[in-house]
Order: sequence, then C-alpha cells, then structure tokens
Amino acid sequence: MPAHMYQMHQPHSLDHFASVARNTVRALPDAFREPARAVALCVADWPSQEMLHNLEISDPLDLTGLYEGTPMTVKSVWDQPAQPDTVWLFREPILAEWRARKPVQLDELIAHVTIHEFAHHFGWSDADIARIDRWWE
Repeated sequence: MPAHMYQMHQPHSLDHFASVARNTVRALPDAFREPARAVALCVADWPSQEMLHNLEISDPLDLTGLYEGTPMTVKSVWDQPAQPDTVWLFREPILAEWRARKPVQLDELIAHVTIHEFAHHFGWSDADIARIDRWWE
C-alpha cells in the first residue's frame, strides 16, 4: 500500500484530526452548524512562530487550537475581512495533551478543542467557556 494511503488510516495523522473536526462541526446543533461551515478548518502539526509570537506564547505545546477571525457577535455587514475566519487545530500539542490526560480518548479531545475554538467564533471568551466547561481543570 502506498505511504499516503496508509497515512489516511492512522489515528494520529493530520487527516484523522481533520476528519474528527469536520464530523464535530457536522454534529453541531442546527443554529450553529451553518455559521460554522463558513469558517475554514485547518490542521497543522504545530502553530507557526508568528502565531506564538502574537499570542506571547513561548512553548508551542501550550497552544492546541486557535480561532483567527472576528467573532460573530462583533461582525458587521460592513466589515471587509482580509481573510476567512479560521479554526486551527495543532496535532502535536493535542497529542501531548492527550498523552498527559489518559484515559481521555484522542477523538474526544480533538472534538473538545474543535468546539472550544468554534465557541470563540460564536463570541465566547475563554472565561465564558470556562464557566460551563471544566475540561481543562
């Protein structure tokens, strides 16, 4: 079997992460699903140095996901976005978090990070999310 075909079936591959994230978005309630589909979903091994610098994060393992864009609660029809809103998932930091949190299932963690980042798109702050989600404690 060619290496790229084998990669698609690996539970730790970028393709697997993207598939879990897409399925998570598809499972959102109707009111959230359609607006979420307008957001680009990207999976990378690591956050870029620019992302880390902009967020003042020194350890790339501290960033499992990122929402880049303007939350729906502050968007205006007059806004002219320079780029599409994007949710990023970072494979290596998520894998590190998963290894530290066993027995949490990897797909559950990927879905959780996906939901967390899309919550930012819908206008929730980290403090808002923390009030209802004790996952990271």
